[in-house]
Amino acid sequence: MIAGASVIRRTFVRNRGIIADMKLKAALLAAVLALTVVPAVPILAPAAMAQTPMPDPLDDRSAKRLDKMEKVVRELRAIVFQGRDTGKPVVVQAAETDAQIAAMSDRMRDLEQTLTKLNGQNEGLTHDLDEARRANEAEKARADALDQRLAALEKRIADQEAAAAAAAAAPPVAAATPAPASTDPATAFKSARQMLLDGDYAGAEQAFAGYVEAFPDSAKAPEARYWLGETQFVREAYGDAAGNYLGAVRGWPQTSWAPDAVLKLSRSLVALKKPADACKTLDELARRYPKAPAAVTAKAASTRVQAKCAA
Repeated sequence: MIAGASVIRRTFVRNRGIIADMKLKAALLAAVLALTVVPAVPILAPAAMAQTPMPDPLDDRSAKRLDKMEKVVRELRAIVFQGRDTGKPVVVQAAETDAQIAAMSDRMRDLEQTLTKLNGQNEGLTHDLDEARRANEAEKARADALDQRLAALEKRIADQEAAAAAAAAAPPVAAATPAPASTDPATAFKSARQMLLDGDYAGAEQAFAGYVEAFPDSAKAPEARYWLGETQFVREAYGDAAGNYLGAVRGWPQTSWAPDAVLKLSRSLVALKKPADACKTLDELARRYPKAPAAVTAKAASTRVQAKCAA
């Protein structure tokens, strides 16, 4: 710190010497100019000469330089005194304030542009997040609605199966059910089937109803229910026909008549004003019997249109 003070002191003394030397040279120059101009200038009275102002030996440029140098000296003195008071070493750096300010301004401008860009990206991400949240909520609502519909359909199917089981276990008019023509299941089934082929639907209905009543556990009982449903479907007894079709396809037997039984069940449900149940039955037809005959598939497609099933 003492060395820095000595340097500043020497600088100050040297500057004062330069200033004094410049003032002396300016005074001498002014005197020479005055002597040179005297012959051409008329002699003035002492009072007039006293009133004539002497020109400033220092021009504006020199004055500005002196002011700047004095300012530097004052700053150096302030730095020295500050170092003396704080006890910290004095570090004199080059004056690059304007360049530093310009660089800082450029950096601030770059930071503002970057911040603006980041704000725009943040707003875009926030918008995308809101859209994804709304889409997720919509998907969840649709999934919940689908679960409710599936639960309702499963309940209706279970109710239909329970009703069919009850109808099979306890026919509504047991006393009116005729006895089979023979005590032999094969003979009784063949006789009822022949009545149907002959066009005697009423007789065939009674014969198949008697067969189902007398031989409920026989191998031909499901098929007998299918043909019984056929006779009832012909006379538009859709409720009875639906019950027998449902009993015939319980367990989804892989027989030649089973796909047609499922189709006739769906058509009976359409006639009973139950299109939702009919659509569910048609879905089961496609799933349980993918190799159904073309005639059955074509009628199923028209029934789906009639029931207004979803594509």
